[in-house]
Amino acid sequence: MNDVIKVFKTLSDETRLRILCLLMQRDCCVCEVMQVLRISQTRASRNLSALYDAGFLRVRKEGLWSLYYISPDVDKEYLKDLVSVVARAIGTSDIIVKDRERLEKAERLAPEYVRNLDKELRNSL
Repeated sequence: MNDVIKVFKTLSDETRLRILCLLMQRDCCVCEVMQVLRISQTRASRNLSALYDAGFLRVRKEGLWSLYYISPDVDKEYLKDLVSVVARAIGTSDIIVKDRERLEKAERLAPEYVRNLDKELRNSL
């Protein structure tokens, strides 16, 4: 029961829902999530971690980047069903469509550029 509660708490946040929709499009690193959602590195990492801890995501290393992705072989079948429900429920909303457009332009950045982007985003908040 606690696992199910954790999953629904994870899905009760707009940022995490937006991230989940991004990852339905393609694998992303923290810096791409930052660029698309215009959030700080800390906030992006914290929300990716919550989705990971709830069982929705997996992570793999590719060079300098840790890429997050929706696991096709999640441990619990109901997680796949919930991802499908999220896609149907909000997949065509204006904010998700705009996020997808920004994702097409997002780049994987070297660490020094991520720090600069993080500073810019924090100053704009």
